[in-house]
Amino acid sequence: MQAEIITIGDEILIGQIVDSNSAFISKELNKIGVSVYQITSIQDDSDHILDALATAGKRSSVVIITGGLGPTKDDVTKHTLCQFFDDKLVQDDAVLEHIEELFKKYISTPISDLNRKQALVPSKATVLHNANGTAPGLWMKKGDTAYVSLPGVPFEMKYLIQDQVLPKIISEYDRPHIFHRTIMTYGMGESAIADKIENWEDNLPSFVKLAYLPNLGRVRLRLTAKGADKQSLVDAVETEIKKLYKLIGDIIYGEEEEGTIENQVGKLLVQKNMSLATAESFTGGKIAEQITAIPGASTYFKGSIVSYATEAKIELLEVPENLITEHSVVSEEVAKAMAKNVKCKLDTDFSIATTGNAGPTKGDSNADVGTVYIAISTPKRTFAQKFTMGNSRERIVQRSVNKAFELLLKEILNF
Repeated sequence: MQAEIITIGDEILIGQIVDSNSAFISKELNKIGVSVYQITSIQDDSDHILDALATAGKRSSVVIITGGLGPTKDDVTKHTLCQFFDDKLVQDDAVLEHIEELFKKYISTPISDLNRKQALVPSKATVLHNANGTAPGLWMKKGDTAYVSLPGVPFEMKYLIQDQVLPKIISEYDRPHIFHRTIMTYGMGESAIADKIENWEDNLPSFVKLAYLPNLGRVRLRLTAKGADKQSLVDAVETEIKKLYKLIGDIIYGEEEEGTIENQVGKLLVQKNMSLATAESFTGGKIAEQITAIPGASTYFKGSIVSYATEAKIELLEVPENLITEHSVVSEEVAKAMAKNVKCKLDTDFSIATTGNAGPTKGDSNADVGTVYIAISTPKRTFAQKFTMGNSRERIVQRSVNKAFELLLKEILNF
């Protein structure tokens, strides 16, 4: 079964907001066996909307539209749906009562006629109750295709998808099962992995597909199986994953369902009752940011010292000035001193330290742009490794953050 998503709003097309709605809808549809054929973003323009609806309806069983349901004149979706379905707007008393109740309970400004107009819906539509907002969802049919119109506000759209739309699709359509497992790898590039698993990939069952999803030093391998019997799909994918572990188990750190590599680091530290600190220079606190984005990180993460300037390394981390003079601020020796000292200062079992040149100029070091040192300090040893991370500042920083977690994970697994 196939679906399409149409997002309506000039704000998406001019880059003012990022379309996160489509990603959420796609993921939720996939869970119930609905494949998304295409995602389209269009202007708040009736002719453009009419053309998109007609085109999508020729290809898909379900077309989901988000945006354009607000009370202002630039929101034209409902009027355009009436054109498309040769329909008219009528007042839905239940929607009006809901809007008035929301204003009475939660909104300080008086309700206006514009707000009341949100209770106008196409007469042929099935109204989907929006408990989180004033704009209702709409379900309309044309031939064999269902057109579902939802508000663009993310938390309203998510509620309607999960509470109203998915159950209705499940009840009205027969769908195949779609089963995914995503393996997370690190430290080896996409083409190198492809070479190692080529024979395995060539012999996958016809209903199992492999996708490579690379991202700055990490590659996700997603296996997708589609068919009528869910258990046979699960069994087939599990069999193939066991083969995959035998081929590249040394670079696999888990599965996407288990969380990111920083999640894995956190879980291990909690299990072992151990702690972590970071000392960051050119990464500017991004390692700490990714750690603290995980709920419960305070259990094992004690803190970070972002010593961006050379003076901060000397004054806050007490890196000896003569060490910097002799070896340069971007060096193995300085990285190791940073890792040792932050571990001592914050009294932790492990620490990460980064120093490097992310560009665009060389700064306090003569090291080439892209040269970085990442140090790990453990209860047993402190070491640093040199890496060359390219010449794009953003890529240098994020690749270095990823590599730091990879190095740390290996060390924690040894305890």
